[in-house]
Amino acid sequence: MAVVSVVAVTERRAGAGTPRARVWVLAVLVVSLMGTLVGRLGQVQIGEQAAYRRAAASVNTRTTVQPALRGRILDRNGIPLADNTSETVVTVDRTVLADARDGGRALLRRVAGVLGVPFDRLWARTYLCGTAGAPPAPACWGGSAYVPLPLVAGADPRRALSLLERPEVYPGIGVVAAPVREYPQQGTVNAAQVLGYLARSTPQDVAASHGTVTDQDLVGRTGLEKEYDAQLRGTPGHTTVAVDPRGVVTGVVSQVAPVPGRDVVTNLDVRVQAAAEAALRHAVAAARKRGHRADSAAAVVLDTTTGGVLAAASYPTYDPDVWTGGITAQALAGLTDPRAGLPLIDRVTSASYPPASTFKVVSLPAAVTAGNALGGTYDCTSSYRIGNRTFANYESRAYGPISLTKAIQVSCDTIFYDFAYRSWLAQGGLAATTDAHDPFVAMAHAFGLGAATGVDLPGEWTGRIPGRAWKRATWAQARTATCRRAATGYPEVGRTDPARAAYLKGLAVENCRSGFQFRAGDAANFAIGQGDITVTPLQMARAYAAIANGGVLWTPEVARGLRAPDGAVEPVAPQPAGTVHFPAGVLDFLHGALQDVVTAGTAKGAFAGFPLAQWPVAGKTGTAEAFGAQDSAWFDSYGPATKPRYAVAVVISQAGTGGDAAAPAARQIYDVLRTLR
Repeated sequence: MAVVSVVAVTERRAGAGTPRARVWVLAVLVVSLMGTLVGRLGQVQIGEQAAYRRAAASVNTRTTVQPALRGRILDRNGIPLADNTSETVVTVDRTVLADARDGGRALLRRVAGVLGVPFDRLWARTYLCGTAGAPPAPACWGGSAYVPLPLVAGADPRRALSLLERPEVYPGIGVVAAPVREYPQQGTVNAAQVLGYLARSTPQDVAASHGTVTDQDLVGRTGLEKEYDAQLRGTPGHTTVAVDPRGVVTGVVSQVAPVPGRDVVTNLDVRVQAAAEAALRHAVAAARKRGHRADSAAAVVLDTTTGGVLAAASYPTYDPDVWTGGITAQALAGLTDPRAGLPLIDRVTSASYPPASTFKVVSLPAAVTAGNALGGTYDCTSSYRIGNRTFANYESRAYGPISLTKAIQVSCDTIFYDFAYRSWLAQGGLAATTDAHDPFVAMAHAFGLGAATGVDLPGEWTGRIPGRAWKRATWAQARTATCRRAATGYPEVGRTDPARAAYLKGLAVENCRSGFQFRAGDAANFAIGQGDITVTPLQMARAYAAIANGGVLWTPEVARGLRAPDGAVEPVAPQPAGTVHFPAGVLDFLHGALQDVVTAGTAKGAFAGFPLAQWPVAGKTGTAEAFGAQDSAWFDSYGPATKPRYAVAVVISQAGTGGDAAAPAARQIYDVLRTLR
């Protein structure tokens, strides 16, 4: 409106029809338009500068993330257990593909011929996953569109480098070394379950990380790789690039280098870990020769003074290299097939077993708390009758009146049945509804059983201490299904095993009616580590370590410290988790009785020839029974008994007695432990 008014006035003054008037009109128009333009430019540059800067950045630049070099996992002496190596990756600049008339097909055909890979495989990588026409992952490229496109990972280095010698024939082709996990001690030490493995990040990982995990990161899924994933991963770098309207990179705007992750220095000792793994392999093979299934096993070694984990071996195991570069569907099926023994399971922390007679180190102080004298004499009969049930003296025989030392040495069950039954009666029998006054349940909890140890590994099981509260809760949850089985029985089992089907139906009838009750038989089985009680090998190693060190329950720790790229180490301090209070005289009694087991009792044969006079071992065998399965073997121990440094727990599922299967495996481990300085 302002322009029109000025023009009108000018025309009236100069005369609209004259040439001079028309010149003035044109001049005024030009000046007015220039003023408007200058004003608008000022508004944009000053008033709307920030908004336009944001818009320009969003349109013309892209930021990509460079993962940091992952930290290593080392043993206590700095020997790498999980390290980094590199594989050859051939890349192509997306600009070259975008500029080519054929989209780069001819170039990729030439590259495919040199590398010896199918053209279709390379062409599939040019598609971003999720875009129109893209083949399914992992054939497509699931990463950023603003980085050189990786065509082939794990290429032959000589063939790949030959591409760089003729850039005029292979324009835009690059060759880089990409880091991947390697396991330098394979062949000596496996440790697959404790180390864990890596897998490509998921959208959930990225969303939950608040920017620390990208869609191209590898993330720890199990073991130490998962527990210390944030420390191992380090800090990613960032590169901001300029892109043209086609989305092709035209230059680098800014760059921040990634910071490598920290190394996890562990308490593991490759010598002890190797000995534990070899001991399990030999024990399983020997048990199978004797006709046992020996389907799984575990061994763990703890430092009795700190809780440090020197070895954690699980059987069966697998090659951790199977995850490097991405696992195939066939390999994954093998790792998750029950017929292969489910090797992904860490039997040290994530499987539990009845502890059998190794639990007597818990029951004995409980029995003394209940009023039984340490120096008394007790009748070791061949069996013990409670109501209409007879409980056998499984590992032992009838010895007649013997001391408690002898009862531990020969593993007499019937003496412990009697302790438990009389304690059950003193608490009120079936009328007792809580565990408040049960010394056996209380002592089990004092040793940390039935609860997680707090070890720095994911997926730890708590085991089970089946007292009265547990019985009621379990009965309430299972009552409907149990009563249904009481009515229908187990016809599917009866077709192949009528005796077992009859047993299961009778059990269902009894549990439907009174499964909530903590019966005398439950108490008797509890005292010898049978029935519904389960523990992990790690829990039992910690329990024996507490006996060895005078009662301190340490939190087991695999990590010893975190080492920064500059070499500075942040130690992981040992953490006491509680104290076991023993009745007077019990601790000294256990030290002596457990040594007698090795020198003259159920483990004597396994330690024949071992230098016990110079390096004494204290321990206890156990043979766990389970309906429908073969017996499982235990040996829990510590040494040297005169100045304990190490606690060792070994369990071999369905392998026979503790003295025949587990104790020899522990002896192999002690053969190495006694040489350490």
